[in-house]
Amino acid sequence: MAEQKQMGKIKVIVCQDKQEVAREGANIFAQAVRENPAIVMGLATGGTPVGMYKKLIQMHKEEALDFSRASSFNLDEYLGLSGDHDQSYRYFMDENLFNHINIDKSKTRVPDGKAQDTQMSCRKYEEDIRAAGGIDMQLLGIGSNGHIAFNEPGSGGDSRTRVVDLTEGTVRDNARFFEDGSQVPRKAVTMGIGTILEAKKIVLLATGSNKADAVTKAIKGSVSSAVPASFLQHHPDCTFIIDREAATGL
Repeated sequence: MAEQKQMGKIKVIVCQDKQEVAREGANIFAQAVRENPAIVMGLATGGTPVGMYKKLIQMHKEEALDFSRASSFNLDEYLGLSGDHDQSYRYFMDENLFNHINIDKSKTRVPDGKAQDTQMSCRKYEEDIRAAGGIDMQLLGIGSNGHIAFNEPGSGGDSRTRVVDLTEGTVRDNARFFEDGSQVPRKAVTMGIGTILEAKKIVLLATGSNKADAVTKAIKGSVSSAVPASFLQHHPDCTFIIDREAATGL
């Protein structure tokens, strides 16, 4: 059974294991979709949200959870990868969620990793989020160094969508998804921390002992660009859903 606690402004839900994390996250998103069928979702990639996406697909198929009026914006994309590349985040989202629910694909946005003019593309992404009325619920993961999206340590709390250099640690972490580690892109397009903090509600998922230090610093540490996730302490409606291993430092 999940335990809930309030730590400053951040609500923390501690689950037994990653399966319960996935279930809790899916329940929160499903409830939000039911309450607001035209919801604007902010979505994340990586290993952690996959279980949650599987639960949402199951709810769509078994409980008629309806995404037909929903839209989405993804946090980030590798620079240089087209949407049909099997390691692009567009491909990931199609394979792990969009192809299996009744969302209108034209209303699912992922930053353009192949844009000719990246600065203009980043500005357009911000404009599109504003034009959609802002993000209602933003899903996040957290890197072992405390990054959120691809906002690596040193990113400012007011940063916007932009091109960033990935740290060696992040490149190493992501190498497991590529056949050849040398193929891992060194740059990405990411929503900024300032962009993320404008979401009306934020839900962060974290599992495993390798995330415990980052989770602890994000929730209990001083707010600093050294731990980008610590800026979430300023958000009025942020929930961390974590398993027992990720909660060991709290």
